[in-house]
Amino acid sequence: MSPVRVYDTLTRQSHTVSARDGQSVTVYCCGPTVYDVPHAGHARSAVAFDILVRHLRARGHAVKYVRNVTDIDDKILTRARERGEPPLELSRRMTTVYQDQIAAVGCTAPDVEPRVSDHLPEIFALIERLIEQGAAYTVDMPGDTRDVYFSVRKFQGYGKLSRRRIDELIAGARVEKDETKQDPLDFALWKGAPEAEWGWQSPWGHGRPGWHIECSAMSAKYLGHGFDIHAGGMDLIFPHHENEIAQSEAAHPGEGDFARCWMHNGFVNVDKEKMSKSLGNFVTVSDVLERNDPEAFRWFLLTVHYRGPIQFETAQADAGRVTFPGVDEAERRVDYMMQTLLRLDRAAAEGGGGGAPPAEVQRATAAVSASREAALAALDDDLNTPVALAELGEIAKVGNELLDLALRRRKDAAFAAAAAGFAAKTASSLREVAAVLGLLRATTAEYLVRTRERRLRLRGLSADTLDEAIAERFAARQRKDFVRADALRDELSAQGIVLRDGPEGTEWSVEP
Repeated sequence: MSPVRVYDTLTRQSHTVSARDGQSVTVYCCGPTVYDVPHAGHARSAVAFDILVRHLRARGHAVKYVRNVTDIDDKILTRARERGEPPLELSRRMTTVYQDQIAAVGCTAPDVEPRVSDHLPEIFALIERLIEQGAAYTVDMPGDTRDVYFSVRKFQGYGKLSRRRIDELIAGARVEKDETKQDPLDFALWKGAPEAEWGWQSPWGHGRPGWHIECSAMSAKYLGHGFDIHAGGMDLIFPHHENEIAQSEAAHPGEGDFARCWMHNGFVNVDKEKMSKSLGNFVTVSDVLERNDPEAFRWFLLTVHYRGPIQFETAQADAGRVTFPGVDEAERRVDYMMQTLLRLDRAAAEGGGGGAPPAEVQRATAAVSASREAALAALDDDLNTPVALAELGEIAKVGNELLDLALRRRKDAAFAAAAAGFAAKTASSLREVAAVLGLLRATTAEYLVRTRERRLRLRGLSADTLDEAIAERFAARQRKDFVRADALRDELSAQGIVLRDGPEGTEWSVEP
């Protein structure tokens, strides 16, 4: 079992992943607050920690993966009021959209996907325990309800994750100001609400849980105190994860750390600014999948190390369409990989023979093996996906070069047989590394059909109109009207249509 090392935000050091119980690595990831459709930031976080789970399993580790859904939140209530629908109906609908779109981007479903609305008894029990420990207090509110707050100064380790000192936080912009609290830093565990408002009955009257308490309650239920890895976006370090640590460790005094390791993915920037609805540069997963293939979107997200910021550039195409050049380039890479797999599979189907392979095949085989190992080793080292992608590309490059050589030596039966065996092994290595990265999930035929259909649709074209244009070009060439034939090629090229003339006719493809 190969060691996998990741960066721990808490210690600022490399952490070797292991199972606390000697059986399964336990991972909890903060999922979405489902008041709207998922955006690129949601996809990035989901993909980053999907890679973690995939790679751990590929390296022989059993993993229990929990990713929550926040379906109770003031944002959900506000959006539901705007749309005139019950809050839980909105959150259920948005949860389904999130699950479907994240699955489309290649993320495997978590082993457990708890929702806040199903875990109110666990939340009540944790709040009561904090009150008993003297770490939380109640405040009477109008209408026979009470708020419950966590007393930050009762927890001496507050600020250890974000490296913030309590005295410095008093002047911070994210400190809630509320005269009912004993201290400005204290945060809500339970928020009382009038009976007519969305909420649930609790030991403190009608109301809703605070944001932070949910993850502490649900992670404890499914993974226990002191689980192996807690993951989420960098924007959650403070206050959400800091508050999770405080309330969880205050509820379990003397039982050690809430989580053994903390992992955080970086921000998504759009046109060099942090993605934000207020700036009007908000990119949804739907926006991307309307324009690009899910495989390409995932590839793009993996081109930058998960801890760094990723730059989402936009551009204007014809008819006012917005395009994403970085994702377009990623789609070209996926095209290349799919075409390489198709070529390798065809070569492998020709069968191999016995005998020692020629020196060129031996060298190519060794190069593929080295790249395979280098890709997995890169993932061992804090999930270095950019290096893993580069090694994936090297496998494809070596494979294509050897097959090019085999074409030139096609009269050499021994070489052809060795090349067929090499192609089978190379296709297997390519798929193995791609699977850990969650890439090349579709068959080559499925991918080529769906991308061609989408690219034509975006250009307002159809296969029939292209066939007509190609037929007209063929007729022009037959009557030696090369000016018209070239003009037709240029017209199609301007629309991203690539023509390839061959002995059996003209084939066409569509650029991303």
